[in-house]
Amino acid sequence: MRVNIILECKETGERIYLTSKNKRNTPDRLELKKYSPKLRKRVTFKEVK
Repeated sequence: MRVNIILECKETGERIYLTSKNKRNTPDRLELKKYSPKLRKRVTFKEVK
């Protein structure tokens, strides 16, 4: 079952990325490196509910 999740930047708190994940394969919170326009570099974005 795939669900939509929102990714939030750890440093700035901005929520600009929306993605989906399979809850059965990845039950933990997802962490991805994405580009932050505010910081102008790649930083870690973490899944929020």
